[in-house]
Amino acid sequence: MLMRSGVAVAILAAMLSVAGAQTSPGPSGIWLTQAGDAKVRVSRCHSGLCGVIVWLRDPIDPATGRPAVDDKNHNPALSRRPMIGLPLFHGMSQTGPNKWSGTIYNADDGNTYAGNVSVAGPGALRVEGCLGALCSGEVWTRSRR
Repeated sequence: MLMRSGVAVAILAAMLSVAGAQTSPGPSGIWLTQAGDAKVRVSRCHSGLCGVIVWLRDPIDPATGRPAVDDKNHNPALSRRPMIGLPLFHGMSQTGPNKWSGTIYNADDGNTYAGNVSVAGPGALRVEGCLGALCSGEVWTRSRR
């Protein structure tokens, strides 16, 4: 009987691992931007989804010789924030299967836009910002670190 229990447990474990492999991974993880210049940690936070810059290809601003800051931000109090650790989206609400909506900060122009984040495949995350009905986006790829 003990032998049958062990076999049953092994079969159940194998079935669960196959089932897990067939479901697409969620958005949590480290993602490389389409341009390859930043990595963003996406994680669940509160009741939504958050994204924070955790790596930059060029972390030092060549003009100042110091760590890059959010110098495109229109708010002078925020324009000195370090780019590494900068939140790009916070608390995006789930609006469908593998889709979240809310606001996204674009550090390239210092503006915040209505936006969407959606899982586009096991290694792809679609991130888009919208101005009215016009939306533009890019696909980020899952990073190994």
